Amino acid sequence: MALAGGRRPGRALPSVGPMDVLRTPDERFAELPDYPFVPHYVGIGAGDALRMHYVDEGPRSGPVVLLLHGEPTWSYLYRHTVPELVAAGLRAVVPDLVGFGRSDKPGGTADYTYQSHVDWLAEFVARVGIAGATVVGQDWGGLLGLRLVAQSPGFASSYVACNHGFPTGDMEPNDAFRSWLEYSQSVPELPVGEIVLNGCATDPGDRVRATYDAPYPDESHKAGARVFPVLVPIRPDDPASDAVRAARGVLSGWERPFLTVWGEQDAVTRGADEMFHALVPGAKGQQHVRLDAGHNLPEDAGAELGRIVADFALSVAGARR
Repeated sequence: MALAGGRRPGRALPSVGPMDVLRTPDERFAELPDYPFVPHYVGIGAGDALRMHYVDEGPRSGPVVLLLHGEPTWSYLYRHTVPELVAAGLRAVVPDLVGFGRSDKPGGTADYTYQSHVDWLAEFVARVGIAGATVVGQDWGGLLGLRLVAQSPGFASSYVACNHGFPTGDMEPNDAFRSWLEYSQSVPELPVGEIVLNGCATDPGDRVRATYDAPYPDESHKAGARVFPVLVPIRPDDPASDAVRAARGVLSGWERPFLTVWGEQDAVTRGADEMFHALVPGAKGQQHVRLDAGHNLPEDAGAELGRIVADFALSVAGARR
């Protein structure tokens, strides 16, 4: 059981079914660099026992952009993207996935599955009232976002993919991903801030590195970050393979606008943008972008990403009027 006190920072919360849940102390998020956003929270799960944190900036009447982070980042990843969207008159909503950032953290790796993340995110979207959004997915944010796009027709008006695939396990993963998978499961202490910055083409410095470490007072808070790489389907009989195949089937007929904005310095997802161009009808004719950035593109080029997404979202909103 995950208990707080003694050498274990954090606070044990009521269990969600068989789960024990940790919550990172608020003082870990004091005076974060370039992150002035007011925290918002919504309860999900039975009895609202899991709390999800999210950023919600800009006019409530504006077109919505939902930004989904990946592994092992949190909403801080989009801190330079959000102001560009707000300046363009858009509403920017950025949740912390369960297990990440200021959101609650089930304490066991067995508490996390691909499907549970989809369900948690779907409930978040329903509770916050997200519909007709331009969805931006980076890394695992894309693997989850595209599942929602496929299962909820009114959820997204358009989609922006940033350095993620959508694997079914029918193709062998590349060497870069296999190396990451092996490392993530074998390293005794998961150095979250170091991992994030290693996925960048630039070095934002020690304060930013420390901010990516902030949600995790110790290893007990990192169960979600630790298990995410294992949940990527890499075998044809993976538990999530059929669901992703079905979602890809929906995307193969999806004609709503689909844009890729790619960091070129990323060995893990190299070429996946071209896969989406071929798969999704809505990708045809779009002004797809490649930037001199790494896997964690919003960290390298967050403001530029914001301007690109703002232009794209506004064009989609204008076309719908």
